[in-house]
Amino acid sequence: MSVETQKETLGFQTEVKQLLHLMIHSLYSNKEIFLRELISNASDAVDKLRFEALSKPNLLEGGAELKIRVSFDKDAKTVTLEDNGIGMSREDVITHLGTIAKSGTADFMKNLSGDQKKDSHLIGQFGVGFYSAFIVADKVDVFSRRAGSPASEGVHWSSKGEGEFEVATIDKAERGTRIVLHLKSGEDEFADGWRLRNIIKKYSDHIALPIELPKEVAAAEGEEQPAVEWETVNRASALWTRPRTEVKDEEYQEFYKHIAHDFENPLSWSHNKVEGKLEYSSLLYVPARAPFDLYQREAPKGLKLYVQRVFVMDQAESFLPLYLRFIKGVVDSNDLSLNVSREILQKDPIIDSMKSALTKRVLDMLEKLAKNEPEQYKGFWKNFGQVMKEGPAEDFANKEKIAGLLRFASTNGDEGEQVVGLADYLARAKEGQDKIYYLTGETYAQVKNSPHLEVFRKKGIEVLLLTDRIDEWLMSYLSEFDGKSFVDVARGDLDLGNLDSEEDKKAAEEVAKSKEGLVERLKTALGESVAEVRVSHRLTDSPAILAIGEQDLGLQMRQILEASGQKVPDSKPIFEFNPAHPLIEKLDNEQSDERFGDLSHILFDQAALAAGDSLKDPAAYVRRLNKLLVELSV
Repeated sequence: MSVETQKETLGFQTEVKQLLHLMIHSLYSNKEIFLRELISNASDAVDKLRFEALSKPNLLEGGAELKIRVSFDKDAKTVTLEDNGIGMSREDVITHLGTIAKSGTADFMKNLSGDQKKDSHLIGQFGVGFYSAFIVADKVDVFSRRAGSPASEGVHWSSKGEGEFEVATIDKAERGTRIVLHLKSGEDEFADGWRLRNIIKKYSDHIALPIELPKEVAAAEGEEQPAVEWETVNRASALWTRPRTEVKDEEYQEFYKHIAHDFENPLSWSHNKVEGKLEYSSLLYVPARAPFDLYQREAPKGLKLYVQRVFVMDQAESFLPLYLRFIKGVVDSNDLSLNVSREILQKDPIIDSMKSALTKRVLDMLEKLAKNEPEQYKGFWKNFGQVMKEGPAEDFANKEKIAGLLRFASTNGDEGEQVVGLADYLARAKEGQDKIYYLTGETYAQVKNSPHLEVFRKKGIEVLLLTDRIDEWLMSYLSEFDGKSFVDVARGDLDLGNLDSEEDKKAAEEVAKSKEGLVERLKTALGESVAEVRVSHRLTDSPAILAIGEQDLGLQMRQILEASGQKVPDSKPIFEFNPAHPLIEKLDNEQSDERFGDLSHILFDQAALAAGDSLKDPAAYVRRLNKLLVELSV
């Protein structure tokens, strides 16, 4: 072994310490998973070298035959994994092996529950598969040198998986990384060629470069030790290039875990080869759960890009719109140049055609999932629903298709569950109903009990209940679905069209005419607080509500703008009253203008509270209410 210099002992990041604790205490029930993770990392390192060598051929250092080698020593109780990929510098080693180099480490800490089964899911979400080595090893040595660096800049990293690790500079003749696992007592089964071969065939057969194991042969005459020959034990062909009929479900699932660094099977996948004007293969996956950085729109995302089977880019984001950023997979083009860059991708017309086709393929996959596996789709929606709601604004061409995939809570559904699709809603719509009715609000309880729904309950009309922060913004981009317009039941002058009989409409006109005097008194009393006062067609039980003007912002959008520090346009609500309510009848008969004014403002403030809004002057509301209570008690 070469002489070590610049040796130093460093401490692990706090998150790594917790992670190692989980690993060391047998986080995984399936221990053999460690080899899959280390091979997956080695494969990524080789892919990165291939890409960098396109512009810097000297990085290959005369060794263009890229591979991974796995060996073992029964006597020393070690398993060694070696690749001749990109390798790491001293700085890389400290960064990648001493910290979790991923956004959201605070979330990682927060989500650790102590439940091994639950916590095991977190590992894949943070891409920290290297630490799985400590499931079977009580000490790990890493020897690495970055391609293009001199032999004297090799690095040796070593740790027993406790609170610290050592880093030293060494001479390393070959580029790439060698990992030596010193097996724990009781883990000797992994220092065995047959066992390692089976693990590789099971989990890493799809890796598109040779994974070699030593094959013992008889010693030549005069030699003391038998010569070691290496044999490739995996298929070593790109899985996406094979016909679908030749690929088993298990192989698709293992390939997903490899490219996504996930530990769970995907919900669904789509494997497709396009020939003709454009030639490319794609393999797209829908994950089972959302990563922590899903809502960080700047977080790395995109498909793995290959050109004629040569890896080019790890996160090529130009092939799918942003609202589908959770999709994992591979796209392999025959039409792009090998020296393609992110800037070129953004301007290439071929990319636009591929993006359009891949987007439709993902939406078709989700439609199929929703139709054939409704329970699975329910889980998908829980994880990715809010991201899908970004779609109609971003992808005009597929607006109708996306709308069909959206799910909402409704007055007909279970407590707050977003399970109602628009096609289902229309299928059970009332006869003569030509609108899709919805109501937005802060919470399910608030919208479910909103006075705006009273007439709909009376007539048995289903209303969609939208409570995600993004919903009002979403509905500003959705004007119709299947030829039916969307109507916000809290906005404008409600018109139920054919759902109101001619008798109902005539009776409403007569009541409105008879209350013109009360309308004028209320306008005078409420003054600048309202844009308009009118008799309500929505109410059956409550005395009054506040409606939103057709062009005004709703409460959700106002709150979003205020939270982001933007100026909110001035707008005033429309005050609607229920002429049949006893409070309104009392108000109409009130002779004192002062008392009439107080009662009017109390009703206005109560309507604001029922809508989920805050009062402009809470003290004035309390003062008026107390005054009324004193009068009643006298």
